[in-house]
Amino acid sequence: MKYLLAAVMLLLAAQSPAQVWQESAEVGKLFADAGVPGTFVLYDADTGRLTGHNRARAETRFIPASTFKIANSLIGLSVAAVSSADEILPYGGKPQPIKAWEQDMSLRMAIKISNVPVYQELARRIGLGRMRDAMAKIGFGNGDIGDAVDNFWLVGPLKISAVEQTAFLARLARSELPFPKEVQAQVREIVQLEQGDGWALYGKTGWASAQNPGIGWWVGWVLKQNHLYSFALNIDMAKASDAAKRIELGKSSLKALGVL
Repeated sequence: MKYLLAAVMLLLAAQSPAQVWQESAEVGKLFADAGVPGTFVLYDADTGRLTGHNRARAETRFIPASTFKIANSLIGLSVAAVSSADEILPYGGKPQPIKAWEQDMSLRMAIKISNVPVYQELARRIGLGRMRDAMAKIGFGNGDIGDAVDNFWLVGPLKISAVEQTAFLARLARSELPFPKEVQAQVREIVQLEQGDGWALYGKTGWASAQNPGIGWWVGWVLKQNHLYSFALNIDMAKASDAAKRIELGKSSLKALGVL
């Protein structure tokens, strides 16, 4: 029986179409003009098509840094490490590299300013066992959280590619992750950035500074006239002043592809 099952699985895999990638000259020019090494990928969740710049890099895994705050929020809320996105968490009282992080705050507030110590507290409340169990279910990159529950997304071993980010976010946008739908709705609400007539933009930045060069992220999705597009950008970040280029390049890429 097991041999029959294996044969069926192989047949299904052989019949599954390869994911279509379309290289965008317009997005490539934006990166060239900015002089920034990086990638951008747009996933059309209705057609399964990927469009972007630098496919090889789009399929390369990097440390997710603060883009993991989305998954961290989902896991924390689903296991009741916090009662809601508005419960106040302590930052711990220690001096922080960003002064705005030196205050207790809710996930709703913390995700907006990417407050690291508050999200580290959330991870400690979740605990290594529950974090590992959740990560095994959601398909987030390599899924490897190591043995330290409060920094694996900042220094590794967790890594994820831009293509994998878009798949994960499309599932969140459609409430298809293995979490209660009300939890997914709460997280969608706290990462919404902008909205207009018939469209809404959701997203989260990240900066993986533990590697050299650092990797800057901007990931999210656009819901436009009930059509879903998820996206992920990552670039080399040699200095803090490069941070603004993440959203600038990302929005320009979305506009070039007709999504914004």
